[in-house]
Amino acid sequence: MPSNKKEGIIFGLFMCFGMVLIMSVYNTTLHGFSSFTVGNAVIQFVVTLIIAFIAESLVEPKARKIALSLPYDKSKEINFIVALAFCMVPTMVLIMSVYGLILTALMTGIEGSIFTAYLKTVGLNFIVALPSQLLIVGPISRWLLAKYIKPSTQKPELNT
Repeated sequence: MPSNKKEGIIFGLFMCFGMVLIMSVYNTTLHGFSSFTVGNAVIQFVVTLIIAFIAESLVEPKARKIALSLPYDKSKEINFIVALAFCMVPTMVLIMSVYGLILTALMTGIEGSIFTAYLKTVGLNFIVALPSQLLIVGPISRWLLAKYIKPSTQKPELNT
């Protein structure tokens, strides 16, 4: 887990990159590849990553505060990780589903009620986002942070 603001930003970028990648592939698969081009996919990915990072930056502090206020054994880091995921993922799904619905409306149009389409989008996104965050993106992001970003706590051995 990040221990300072710089690590928090880097960790947030790792999380957003992984979640946007998974959710983009998932939603493209759901909606079909009829209008898929590599160029459009790259542009859409970058824009979505920026929007997701901004949303994550706004949601994370509030989700952290809520997660810390919940009654659970805070001596185990895994409990905090799960609590934070259950506080962040639903809010991020609600926000990013609005973005996805706008994107869908612009690219292919929406049939029927916007409210019904939004509820369907939220449901479909949540069932993939939570397991992805808990089982894939979160563990990989924590591993990347520990392996490449956090300074080693071990002192180097001196050969004398």
